Amino acid sequence: MEPVLVITNFPNKESALALAEALVDQHLAACVNTLSPCVSMYRWKDNIESAEETPVLIKTQRQHYERIEQLIKKVHPYELPEVIMVPILDGLPAYLQWIVDETTLSD
Repeated sequence: MEPVLVITNFPNKESALALAEALVDQHLAACVNTLSPCVSMYRWKDNIESAEETPVLIKTQRQHYERIEQLIKKVHPYELPEVIMVPILDGLPAYLQWIVDETTLSD
């Protein structure tokens, strides 16, 4: 069991929710939080940019990371979307087991 948190941002709530529904529907995520919009400030192609974005937190297993990354890249409008995987080192055992149960793909 290797639970992880995948973090990304989308330019609006609608696209974030579409990703969330696809991930849960395909059992690639146990839960996806789409947070309130925030302002991101970053340097892109030698310019300082800012954009309102919707943060997305994906609870899953490490074994699904590649498929999640590919799906994000496929549906994301950005040339270079943020996709970061963070290991979950500890947590409520029953919750961590729920993540595994919800993201175990049947053959």
